[in-house]
Amino acid sequence: MNKKTLVYFLCTGNSCRSQMADGFLKALGGDRYEVKSAGLEAHGLNPRAVQVMEEAGIDISRNSSDVIDPVLLNEASYVITLCGHADEHCPVISNQNVVKWHWGFDDPAKAVGAEEEVMQQFRSVRDAIKNRIEQFLEHGQ
Repeated sequence: MNKKTLVYFLCTGNSCRSQMADGFLKALGGDRYEVKSAGLEAHGLNPRAVQVMEEAGIDISRNSSDVIDPVLLNEASYVITLCGHADEHCPVISNQNVVKWHWGFDDPAKAVGAEEEVMQQFRSVRDAIKNRIEQFLEHGQ
């Protein structure tokens, strides 16, 4: 049996962006990847993130909001931060073989305005993350 490539998505609160990336890579990456996500803190799963992912046909409602696990951090093949705060404050990765990338996306949880405007921001970030995941799967970067 082939060992799956571990991809660890990190964000500040593990409530929106990292959860969306987690959901897309699990759905689109088939069984090639073991996918985990975490945050510097655990803010809980954002219900709007669950809703927009459901609109895209992906159920993340059973995901949990977790704090970064130092063991997973050093066992991952890829550690990918999705927000500047997580990129700047990511714990030190001692394993030199871990590839660390930063994919910056706006935080949809900070969107303001009418509910439909806020939801549009969530959809926009969701679609940008999906495109980035597809690029990763196609080119490995």
